[in-house]
Amino acid sequence: MSFWHKFVQAAASTRAGAWFIVNVLFRLDGALLKISGGRVFLAMGWDMLLLTTTGAKSGKPRTIPLLYIVDEKNIVLIASNGGREKFPAWYWNLRAHPHAVILAKGRSGNYFAREAKDSERARLWKKAVGYFGGYALYEKRVTTREIPVMVLTPKER
Repeated sequence: MSFWHKFVQAAASTRAGAWFIVNVLFRLDGALLKISGGRVFLAMGWDMLLLTTTGAKSGKPRTIPLLYIVDEKNIVLIASNGGREKFPAWYWNLRAHPHAVILAKGRSGNYFAREAKDSERARLWKKAVGYFGGYALYEKRVTTREIPVMVLTPKER
């Protein structure tokens, strides 16, 4: 594991570090991803995408940059919210309106979201923690909820 990966995972293990990553670095990544068509971002070594959902309450488009992993043709998102007790807004948006638009290097398009359950969730969670160890730290910090694993399947044209 590179120095950068170790540094980011150590920072992400603290509440302040997770807040900074979610509220500052990811916002910068959002702008870079948009400008570059999904090719350039700050999370060196981890894949980032722009997720556009429909607001659960507002009905307006909402876009956020997120880490993701790939599972065959699907994109997998972890609704960790940086280890906070609250679910992230994008999770509620996908629950209310499962259609999503993804902007990512080589994977842009329309997707349909669903929450992974049982053995599928366990398998994908293990894969996600292997990709970004910070998820394991978030799981220890969160005590009032299970961190959801969302599976986004490309919509056929």
